[in-house]
Amino acid sequence: MDTLLEVKNIECNYKGRPVIQDLSFNIKEGQIACLLGPSGCGKTTALRAIAGFEPVRKGEIILKGKTVSRPGFSIAPDKRKLGMVFQDYALFPHMDISDNIGFGLRDMSGLSRQQIANTMLKTVGLADMGHRYPHELSGGQQQRVALARALAPRPEMILMDEPFSNLDIEMREHLSNEVRDILKEQGITGILVTHDQNEAFAIGDIIGVISAGKLQQWDSAYNLYHEPANRFVADFIGQGAFLKGSLSSPESVETEIGLVQGNRAYGWPVGTRVDLLLRPDDILPDENSKLSGTVTQKAFKGAEILYTLELNRGIKVLSLFPSHHDHAIGEKVGIRIAADHMIVFPENDL
Repeated sequence: MDTLLEVKNIECNYKGRPVIQDLSFNIKEGQIACLLGPSGCGKTTALRAIAGFEPVRKGEIILKGKTVSRPGFSIAPDKRKLGMVFQDYALFPHMDISDNIGFGLRDMSGLSRQQIANTMLKTVGLADMGHRYPHELSGGQQQRVALARALAPRPEMILMDEPFSNLDIEMREHLSNEVRDILKEQGITGILVTHDQNEAFAIGDIIGVISAGKLQQWDSAYNLYHEPANRFVADFIGQGAFLKGSLSSPESVETEIGLVQGNRAYGWPVGTRVDLLLRPDDILPDENSKLSGTVTQKAFKGAEILYTLELNRGIKVLSLFPSHHDHAIGEKVGIRIAADHMIVFPENDL
């Protein structure tokens, strides 16, 4: 696949303060990328810079081999051949759905616009709804229309800014999977901005975690979870608890609950004080284990139950048990540590 978008060391400011600093990443044709991070981290500013709505103070943005933004120069948004999908849908209430979808095709004949609108309606699962108005549709249906309108001109790339945030959780999960399928079927490259890691995991081929305007890691969902580049990514992605310990060998850590071994080697000297991250899936039920924990909280999740377990010395960890392992609050359960992807940071690496 050829590279479609190159973001090279860009900086964007707001009221003289850097919002994005030294941001760099590439997206290949047909790839779906996600910019993931907490509110105020700069991810939407990055998307707006790519779209042409924000100037860059440093660096450059290259689209299909052509520079579209650099300091003092910016190609207008409507010349970049990009589609935009917003969280508030931005549909025109006085137009029916077909006219909303065809709004960006004003240079075409009425017949051509209608044919494309009909095709897009089928693509997003809303065939025969072209005569309806936005207020007659549910939030999920309106978001599908917004996507259809963005896809209609056949853009080089779709930019999506928190597109599912106004929907309930079940609809968000359903629609995020649908959007991924539609973009893949159409062969459209996409960028999604979100604060929700479940959305990013469901949609993204590649995910960039952003904090305080800086890219912390650009990687697959699997690597973000199992091989976080720093403590921020480890904390932000997934759940877990840190245990104090010291490095016993490149692949093992001595902790307050015993020796934990993994499959990853660390190059610090033996004896280095470290923090070991244990994910819920690193702690498995084991009736025959000498290690046990007392259930202090539980959350039923269907196929699994997420337990908060208190170990000796007041240490608390999270563990996912198959849901037929139903234990009461206050019950002691046997567990074993299986931290195959051992995640360790130096104690002072904050």
